[in-house]
Amino acid sequence: MSTVVETPGPLLRLVRRQEVAYAMVGGFNTVLGMALTVGWLKVLGGAVSQPVAVALAPVLTYAISIVVAFVLHRTMVFRVQGKVLRDFVAFAAVNSVGLGLNIVGLQLAVSLLHAPETPATIVVMGLVAVVSFFGHRHISFRRSDHDSQPVPATR
Repeated sequence: MSTVVETPGPLLRLVRRQEVAYAMVGGFNTVLGMALTVGWLKVLGGAVSQPVAVALAPVLTYAISIVVAFVLHRTMVFRVQGKVLRDFVAFAAVNSVGLGLNIVGLQLAVSLLHAPETPATIVVMGLVAVVSFFGHRHISFRRSDHDSQPVPATR
């Protein structure tokens, strides 16, 4: 099974490593998520109570950032065509598993191993990012050799 299509996107032509492109898109999406959350908190702050704004801002951010992440990973990192709905559902599932691994991993690191919160967060999130890369490569954007078609080159 293959997810790498013969014609790389602009980001892959620039960095040449799928892993680096994945990290760059992930970094961008993290910054976007932070900016969206702060923005939603400001927008919602005058319209609803603080507890509602704090609960709603991450949900609205997630709804936007998962679509952005999906489109960027699909077009700039994994370069696949077709099966958009299947890919999106799988992408959301892999992200959900990553969220669960982050929750469990951080809880184990802090509560069981008594690791300091900040370093534990960085280590756990880094490990989950690696696991997620392989999840997206082999689940979200998986293509068998017979249904993988080259993506036309963009200029």
